[in-house]
Amino acid sequence: MITLSSVDINTWIAALLWPLSRILGLIAAAPLFGNPGVPARVKVGLGLLLAMVIGPTIPALPAADPMSMAGLLILIQEMLIGLGIGFSIRIVFAAVEMAGEISSLTMGLGFASFFDPQTRGRSSAISQFLALLATLAFLSVNGHLVLLSALAESFISLPISASPINGGGFLQLANWGGRIFSAGLQLSLPIVAALLITNVALGILTRAAPQLNLFGIGFPITLTVGMAMIGMVLPFLSTPLQNLFLEGIETGRSLPRTWASKAPPPVPTLAPLAPPRN
Repeated sequence: MITLSSVDINTWIAALLWPLSRILGLIAAAPLFGNPGVPARVKVGLGLLLAMVIGPTIPALPAADPMSMAGLLILIQEMLIGLGIGFSIRIVFAAVEMAGEISSLTMGLGFASFFDPQTRGRSSAISQFLALLATLAFLSVNGHLVLLSALAESFISLPISASPINGGGFLQLANWGGRIFSAGLQLSLPIVAALLITNVALGILTRAAPQLNLFGIGFPITLTVGMAMIGMVLPFLSTPLQNLFLEGIETGRSLPRTWASKAPPPVPTLAPLAPPRN
């Protein structure tokens, strides 16, 4: 006769609940998986499937009751780890969306905004177009599978433990968030540069012929130049997008190792000024 004790039941619950919390955290924050258009039942079902596949391969779990205070703290910590890994990839898509916002504002399409279901806010048409393009590129390079592989590796580099994680991973994630502005500006730089030259040329033309109506001819010209530049830039976006995806996934992989490290996070210091030359 098979007998089950409360210890065995708690062990089975913890073996499913704690890995599931990290997996659901990634699904909630990562792009494509956490899209609001995906039903919640599908997200939970995918999380349960991944937990049943990854669960038998993870190291030994801490001996703690999942319903106790220590178990709840482990649950919250695992959720934060999953959210951090997923958010590192979401930053890449935020950089692409920022490139679209900068391009649309420079083109004069700031008024052409629509509801974005991903951010639950208003975004420009160019931003949504580039976000869809980045999603297709992410799927074409199997970035979603690499992301799930990084999630499975995180259970080895950062096993489920009752000891708290350090703050170095959060500092690294905050520093990685600054990539939104630099990458967004770099992606939109060809369009912004072409439109800057166009606006300078229109200014010189208006100065030479004041009878021309700048407001009447300026908007169609900048819009045409902006659309033409987008069409010229699109074939060359695959390489920078792949590099951004690679940086995001590598950041997501390094976060668990940083959290598992017991060394204190490095304190940023300013570089000393060079001595004046005579």
